[in-house]
Amino acid sequence: MLTTRYVTGSPNWIDVGTRDIEGAKAFYGGLFGWEFRSAGPEAGGYGMFQLNGKTVAGGMAISEEQGSPSWTLYFQSPDVDATAKAVEQSGGAVLMEPMDVFDVGRMAIFGDPAGIGFGCWQPGTNKGLDLVGDQGTLCWTELYTPDVAAATEFYGSVFGWETFDVPFPGGRYTTVNPAGTGEQGMFGGVVPLDSDPIETEAGPYWLPYFEVADTDASAAKARELGGTVRTEPTDMETVGRLAKLTDPYGARFAVIKSTHAQG
Repeated sequence: MLTTRYVTGSPNWIDVGTRDIEGAKAFYGGLFGWEFRSAGPEAGGYGMFQLNGKTVAGGMAISEEQGSPSWTLYFQSPDVDATAKAVEQSGGAVLMEPMDVFDVGRMAIFGDPAGIGFGCWQPGTNKGLDLVGDQGTLCWTELYTPDVAAATEFYGSVFGWETFDVPFPGGRYTTVNPAGTGEQGMFGGVVPLDSDPIETEAGPYWLPYFEVADTDASAAKARELGGTVRTEPTDMETVGRLAKLTDPYGARFAVIKSTHAQG
C-alpha cells in the first residue's frame, strides 16, 4: 500500500497541470476539501493542494503548448540524472531534462516506451507528499498500457520494481511494488489498455486514485462541480467501490472507497 515512507521507485509526488488553476482550486476544493497554497512568485504559479495543513498534491496552470490537462505521477529516485540515463537505455525518452527546484529537490519528466508520461523526484528539503492513503489523498495508481510485459520490464529496469499477480474476477491483476518491499509495498497495477473500452478510447496513461468516504457522493459532487463521470460507481470484489472521473478541464482521475481504507 502507499505510505509516506518513501523508497526508490515509490510514488512520492503528484500534480495536476490545468488550463484554469483558479477553476481547479474550486473543483478539487469542493470535491476533496483541498486548499491551495502558492509556492511563491518565483515558482511560476505552482502551488500545493493541502488537506488539514498537509500537502496532498501540487498544481499549476499550463498552456496548450505544454500539453493536455492531466495528472502527473512522480516516482522517487536517489539520483534523477542516473534515472534519466536508465530511461533512455531502456527505450524511454527524457521529456524534461533533470533540473533543480530551488533546494526542495531535483526533478525530470520522462516518457516510457509507449509514450506514457511520468515524473521523477529526487528529494531535497521536500521529501514528498505529507499524506497518502487517507480520505482525500492519493491511495493507488494504475498504468493503462498496450503492453503489460513491456511496461513492467521498462519500469523494472528503471526503478527496480517487482511485480506480483493477484487473482481477480475474470483473470489476474498485475501489481507493482518497490524492490524488496513485497506485497505490503504494492502501490499500483499495470492494466492492458484494451481491457477497458473507456481507457482504450482515452489512450495509455497513468491513472491516480484518491480515497473517499462515499464513492457515489463523490461522483455526484464531481458532476455538480462541472466534472465528468467516465465510469459510474462500481463495486470491485475485495477492492472497494470506484468511479473514474474527469475534472472540468480534462484531467482524468479516479476515486475509491477502499475495502481496507487507512482512514
